[in-house]
Amino acid sequence: MWEGKPLNPADCVLSADEKTSIQARRPIHPTVRPAPGRPVLVEHEYERLGAWAVFAAWDVRRAKVHGRCERQTGVAAFERLVGQVMRQEPYRSAPRVFWIMDNGSSHRGERRIARLAKRWPTIIVAHTPVHAGWLNQVEIYFSIVQRKALTPSDFSSMMELEERLLGFQEHYQAAAQPFQWKFTRRDLTPWLLAKLRVHADSIWPGRLREYVTELAGETTEAPRADTFSLYVRNQVAFIIRGRAGGSAETCQG
Repeated sequence: MWEGKPLNPADCVLSADEKTSIQARRPIHPTVRPAPGRPVLVEHEYERLGAWAVFAAWDVRRAKVHGRCERQTGVAAFERLVGQVMRQEPYRSAPRVFWIMDNGSSHRGERRIARLAKRWPTIIVAHTPVHAGWLNQVEIYFSIVQRKALTPSDFSSMMELEERLLGFQEHYQAAAQPFQWKFTRRDLTPWLLAKLRVHADSIWPGRLREYVTELAGETTEAPRADTFSLYVRNQVAFIIRGRAGGSAETCQG
């Protein structure tokens, strides 16, 4: 839905963000793979060879990934991703191309939105709420990359790391299906409350039910920003993304 109306079949929806500081680390001694009766052995000392930032756009409807590796983050790097995508079909000729993104510094602000719209008139930018970047579907893809392609993070060079990242992208989208994320605010009170009670009630007794009520939209008060509130927001990200196939990383954006 957009402005109360269903999207057209020809509209495209892209979920975009960057995964920063992906390090190429060469261990002093090679990782020893597990064997019967022996766990994996990982050397804790390593040499830092550099780091990539991966910019990616996940096609929500088609389950396709468009990504690139950049040495630095920033506006210019993000706009290179946009250009890479928008020069391809079906995006080049689509009537509307929705870009869903968080409020990171690479792509927030009216001036940057206006610049994208001037260069690509069919682009419509939609930002996730502040502190809710984990709602963006590309974060699920980044979680899969972390678990499937970057663990353990043993690489002999920056080139090897780049080949792994881009090679996994092609491998994954060959069999990928659109994410079916059906979690709604109505699931928060009965299900999330039970998940959080064990941890939060031991730290902040009596406050958990009150705050989850706020998250469920049953109050008109502005969200709080104290330590407890931030804790619960991050735990929400942990649980919901895990249920959707994502990771337990702290929510950002």
